[in-house]
Amino acid sequence: MPKVPPPVYVVVGLVAQHLLSRGRRPTVVRSVGAGLVAAGSVYLAGSAARAFKHKDTTFNPLEPERATAVVTDGPFRYTRNPMYVGMAGLLAAHAVYRGGLVSFVPVAAFVAVIDRTQIPAEERALAMGFGEAYEAYRGVTPRWVGLRG
Repeated sequence: MPKVPPPVYVVVGLVAQHLLSRGRRPTVVRSVGAGLVAAGSVYLAGSAARAFKHKDTTFNPLEPERATAVVTDGPFRYTRNPMYVGMAGLLAAHAVYRGGLVSFVPVAAFVAVIDRTQIPAEERALAMGFGEAYEAYRGVTPRWVGLRG
């Protein structure tokens, strides 16, 4: 299991965005757009946290084996990882705010690192703990974003 908490990657991404876009001043349009993306991202991650709490299960990404339920309602209907989508959204909001395409590089890096290290480890733990129930959920709900077919 990876030992770096995903929010640490977000902080690293925010610092990288700042360094990559030094001297750029946000416009009113970018500020409003960034605010809307950030608000949606916080809402998404908060909804996911509430769904975990409602099912009385852990959402500690470093200890997925402690999960006591597969959460499939709320934002989990559209993505298996709404908290990571929310974190990527916060990085995207900051990229919009900072301006310039280079500000989006840390967003892509965050998604790649989480997708290749954190999520597979969590999926293995959940498959071991919940078997068919998790595999059925995994079969109909995308890892990142999408609608049920």
